[in-house]
Amino acid sequence: MSKPVVVAVVGATGAVGEVMLSVLRERKFPISKLIPLASERSAGGTVDFGNQKIVIQDLATFDPAGVDIALFSAGGSVSKEFAPKFAAAGAIVIDNSSAFRYDDDVPLVVSEVNPEAMQDIPRGIVANPNCSTMQMLVALAPIHRAVGIVRINVATYQSVSGTGARALRELGKQTAAILNFQDASPEVYPVQIAFNVIPHGGDFLDNGYTSEEMKLVWETRKILSAPEMAVNATVVRVPVFYGHSEAVHIETRAKITAAQARALLEEAPGVTVVDDRKPGGYPTPVTHASGKDAVFVGRIREDISHPLGLDLWVVSDNIRKGAALNAVQLAELWLKNRS
Repeated sequence: MSKPVVVAVVGATGAVGEVMLSVLRERKFPISKLIPLASERSAGGTVDFGNQKIVIQDLATFDPAGVDIALFSAGGSVSKEFAPKFAAAGAIVIDNSSAFRYDDDVPLVVSEVNPEAMQDIPRGIVANPNCSTMQMLVALAPIHRAVGIVRINVATYQSVSGTGARALRELGKQTAAILNFQDASPEVYPVQIAFNVIPHGGDFLDNGYTSEEMKLVWETRKILSAPEMAVNATVVRVPVFYGHSEAVHIETRAKITAAQARALLEEAPGVTVVDDRKPGGYPTPVTHASGKDAVFVGRIREDISHPLGLDLWVVSDNIRKGAALNAVQLAELWLKNRS
């Protein structure tokens, strides 16, 4: 059993921070002291941790000396300012933003995919991938290790929780308004999200793709150590509260049948296969993923348009596995490597 450590959660009052606290408690992470941190606005309030109510401290004035592990989920600008300060004070920082993901000296890690990357953390900072990349690679890594993947074509169907609390409220308000024959004006998204789908996530780039789409390209290549891998992504926002879904089409280096892929995935860590060829025999965000740890995979079939093609449907809770759980799993790996 690892010696208990001092853990700080930065962004403790946010959607991901709250789930981080739950996951730490559920997994019985060895904590000698928990320090919830947030902006001055939230400082002085409390968070629940088991039977305890712990006072939230102001991140801006907090001295990080003595913190062993800092879990950051407060946005890129906060991470850029404060994560290096925690690392300089001796903490290992696990950051959920995109601030450091593309830095060569910051490992980008999915616990089930490339845990060996946790062996070398030169700046004291580890990056959590984007939630869409994470769930896709938990499903694809076993296939890549077995037969090699040369191309990934993915369309995501991402819930509004990936945009934040304001987007959750917007979907709820718009849905209620429309059902009451009232207008639904968009504020968070450029167009109405209720009863609609929006083929847009992030900022548009010069190549016509969006930043959310290019994250899937860049992060996949880095995590799999495959800089030449062909990745093509279309990101779509859908009127779902929690849970991202992905239609993934891959081309492999060597032939793998649907039955062989299914058998691999049934043994893969972090994966639950739901692949019955009947109505309802597939995972969805509501029926399977929401609130669960696993990445769910179904609709596994050989691509009739390509001799080395395979199609999968991948679903996961973007807040839980896509952010909070992986961060805690990386902290567990760090403790294991240190002991």
